[in-house]
Amino acid sequence: MPKLAEKSGSRPPWVGLAAAAWVQMSAGSGSTFPLYSSALKSVLGFSQQQVTILGVACDLGENMGLLPGYASNKVPPWAMLLIGASSCFLGFGVLWLSVSQIVHGLPFWLLFIALTIATNSNSWFGTAALVTNMRNFPMSRGPVAGLLKGYIGISGAAFTVLFSMMLHHSATNLLLFLTVGIPVICLTVMYFIRPCIPATGEDPSEPMYFAFLLAASILLAAYLVVTTVVSEVFSLPIILRYALVAIMVLFLLAPLAVPIKMTLFRSNAKSSPLGSSDNLAKEEGTHEEPLLTPSTSASNLGPIFEGDDESDMEILLAEGEGAVKKKRKPRRGEDFKLDQAFVKADFWLLWVVYFLGMGSGVTVSNNLAQIGFAFGVKDTTILLCLFSFFNFIGRLASGAISEHFVKSRTLPRTLWMGAAQLVMVFTFLLFATATNYTIYIATALIGVGMGFQFLSIATISELFGLRHFGINFNFILLGNPLGATIFSAFLAGYIYDKEAEKQGNMTCIGPDCYRVTFLVLAGVCGLGTLLSIILTVRIRPVYQALYASGSFRLQPQSTGH
Repeated sequence: MPKLAEKSGSRPPWVGLAAAAWVQMSAGSGSTFPLYSSALKSVLGFSQQQVTILGVACDLGENMGLLPGYASNKVPPWAMLLIGASSCFLGFGVLWLSVSQIVHGLPFWLLFIALTIATNSNSWFGTAALVTNMRNFPMSRGPVAGLLKGYIGISGAAFTVLFSMMLHHSATNLLLFLTVGIPVICLTVMYFIRPCIPATGEDPSEPMYFAFLLAASILLAAYLVVTTVVSEVFSLPIILRYALVAIMVLFLLAPLAVPIKMTLFRSNAKSSPLGSSDNLAKEEGTHEEPLLTPSTSASNLGPIFEGDDESDMEILLAEGEGAVKKKRKPRRGEDFKLDQAFVKADFWLLWVVYFLGMGSGVTVSNNLAQIGFAFGVKDTTILLCLFSFFNFIGRLASGAISEHFVKSRTLPRTLWMGAAQLVMVFTFLLFATATNYTIYIATALIGVGMGFQFLSIATISELFGLRHFGINFNFILLGNPLGATIFSAFLAGYIYDKEAEKQGNMTCIGPDCYRVTFLVLAGVCGLGTLLSIILTVRIRPVYQALYASGSFRLQPQSTGH
């Protein structure tokens, strides 16, 4: 990885976390799909299955993160944000040209590719922000992951507020904002998201700071929901609308209060630098013994190999010359490369649990507008805001709850993933009953359940380390688009079009449009609950070793004897 000017001190990580909040809000552009999916259907004349397939493109782009994950160890965060901004501008730009009918007759496959490229920007944004901040706060992985993923969860409500108050419910205006506005935001804050030098020991003020950020984000989420409902029920003057949006911006600036407080009221607590965040990740995963003698073969290679490749090559050559013994395989809790994680049953169990939970949940989110119409809800804006709010609550609560129990009882986070999927089983059965107003309750519960599935992120870092965290967790995220393809496009979209065909219309009305889909998804989440229990039992000893002292500790590395 290229050498970066790493920031030292206690304030820079918090400034970076505040900047990451804006990046994560921008990385939620995929959640806006229900706001313009109806325009894709009406303006471009697509069938529901075609619209659902475009929803899959949205999920595919968001979660196609192997390249960003690999790049997170090779390029600085600002470069990843620049790539993401370019993808966002290019992809959403093509969609805007098509929906605004500036360009006519674009083929379906081109729009699929454009939407995939557009939402793939979210993977670059999210990986840059999440990996950098997880390394900057190595002792608080759960709260950091929950908070940053929470901002992505609430971003849908923020975009809904903009859609209602400033963009006049226009899909064309929304796509133009996604094309230009998001890249501008990310380019503005990208300087502040950078590796910092974390301190050893636990800062006694850190829990208070995270509690403040948690409270600020919850207030933001509640404010967005109330604002959306008010704007839909009442006709507000334009000045009041702009004022409400300005208040939303102030809430988003709230995380800056932490570094400002640290500047004005300096703490007397002393902490020693641990080394750069990248070095921390490397120290966790150093499985090889120190070289007894330098490898002459390696010295002759010059600058051909750089970064991790250079280190690996030197070790390999030193092994051949008898200087060191071969590296042992890492144990759970230490650093794994992706190919090493592939042979671990726990890795695949976690992948399948995430695939089942997220695949079933994203089927609802991708089809939320059509589900609302089928249930007789004329304006689905409130539904989207409700889903976004409770998805945010799920992401945030999962981090706080799991962090408490993992430190006090050494209970793995996967236990809560399974509990959430159990709730989703009953939620899908509630959806299938299609009784009055159950759609609002069920939408909220599905949002919470999906939010808990992001505990897989912190779990990956704990089981398989931080050094290759970027590519490892992005591989887990591939379960999302695969689940969307199977459950949303092939199942929900197909059944919807068949029911609409029976009614002699392109739009299906009534509970039968999705009833079979909901019953199948209930069974899917039931299987996910069972597998999560098995995984929890398997990895409990790892958590007992990692959190035996009541807080996370780096695993001592074996010398290889």
